[in-house]
Amino acid sequence: MPRAARHGLRPLYGDIHNHCNISYGHGSLAGALENARRQLDFVSITGHAYWPDMPVDDPRVARIVDFHVKGFARLAELWPGHFETLARYHRPGEFTVFPGYEMHSAAHGDYTIVLRDLDQREMIKADSPRGLLAALRAAYGERAFAFPHHIGYRLGARGLNWQSFSEELSPVLELISMHGCAETSLTDRPFLHSMGPCDGANTVHAGLNAGRLFGVIGNTDHHSGFPGSYGHGRGAVYAADNNAEAVWSAIHARCTNALTGDNAHLFLTVGGAVQGGIVAPGSARTVAIEAVGGSFIDCIDVIRNGRLVHRVTPAISPSPIDTPERGFETILALELGWGSRGSFHDWQGWLAVRGGEILGVEPRLRGPEIVSPLEGGEHAEHTTVVAHEGDRVRFAVRSYANPNNATSATQGLALRLRLEQGARIEAEFDGQPLEVASDRLLAGALSGNLGPIDSPAYRLHPLPRPHEWQWQGELPLEPLASGDWLTLRMRQSNGQWAWTSPIFCR
Repeated sequence: MPRAARHGLRPLYGDIHNHCNISYGHGSLAGALENARRQLDFVSITGHAYWPDMPVDDPRVARIVDFHVKGFARLAELWPGHFETLARYHRPGEFTVFPGYEMHSAAHGDYTIVLRDLDQREMIKADSPRGLLAALRAAYGERAFAFPHHIGYRLGARGLNWQSFSEELSPVLELISMHGCAETSLTDRPFLHSMGPCDGANTVHAGLNAGRLFGVIGNTDHHSGFPGSYGHGRGAVYAADNNAEAVWSAIHARCTNALTGDNAHLFLTVGGAVQGGIVAPGSARTVAIEAVGGSFIDCIDVIRNGRLVHRVTPAISPSPIDTPERGFETILALELGWGSRGSFHDWQGWLAVRGGEILGVEPRLRGPEIVSPLEGGEHAEHTTVVAHEGDRVRFAVRSYANPNNATSATQGLALRLRLEQGARIEAEFDGQPLEVASDRLLAGALSGNLGPIDSPAYRLHPLPRPHEWQWQGELPLEPLASGDWLTLRMRQSNGQWAWTSPIFCR
């Protein structure tokens, strides 16, 4: 990541909007923090706190009102004591934890409130973003902010109200979560929750075209104690170090990305500004891109004022960031799961490489697919392990069978490898050995079952060559005018996405 490094920045990955059983939700707080630090750099566990205009007099939604009232009461009871648990997991330089809670609102949309410090004990409440800003500033100064989430619902159905949106309160907003993607009116991750579909007026592009100034971030909004649950959304911040002050400053500088799953790197510069920054009119003639995917990069789009102005396809126009003198670097992704509906399987195994080196490992783990407390109960605890030990990666994970033919529940991990000619991948799945040549995986994916049809299965994804998962370069840019905005989005062939915060011209 040479371009990011020249700016003194590196991506850190986190989830600052997700839930467990400290309010309405499933899974313990300690379990949620364990799941978070296994695959994230920073986290905030969100409690459902209050809903000023809750429809308490409408019998048609009495069941919804009931679990909200009980969840709010539970959080009020547990809130003072939960800081001790947060503090036990906070590790400066390694894993950053912020306190957080949530406000629902039909009039203004839902907001997540994040506190900077672990000694901020009071939940500050107000009925509107402006009121919330005044109350937070009075209590905590600059050490609290709030951001709107699942913004795409229509106004009145807990979607964002642009008229009451405050850039001072909300340096970023949530582009993607398990509710859906609110980039534009049409995406391949539509809003499918019972709350309704996405409204075009409440999309990221609509807000930017109206002159609003904000960055974007992704979170899961997961309700089963699994922050960063793979594929549901997560955020990236670009900072020098993993500590609370650096992460906090990056969010307020809008130096952020929204992601669906893979820990991808998508870095944008125009002139001397990086994502979230502001440039003067007519000051830049090129846009510079640095991209490191978590799989094959399908395309990188340059979006200006909501219009596609460039599309890069690395397979057609390759420009890898680095090519080692010996061998090549690639990504080996493993998926575990499948099996008969309603079942689960506890996997034990390992992966190793002969004729190469394991440079790193990225867990790609999912939590149970539950959004509402009306949908299911607690899942049994399971000890998950993903450990890089010398020349191999050992794993112990529980996978649930896919609930239908359109929803993946697989567990996974990705190994960053340096391979030499003739390298081989060795593995063991529940005592069953496997050895496969890297050339076989360069040609395509390899799958297998532990037993007969409908038994748990594994899949080793195809290996991308360096030019297929990395790209760098500069593209021509018509001079920016005041009010313009520019952003990047990247789609990978495995269906995962990344979006940068915009660069603004003012």
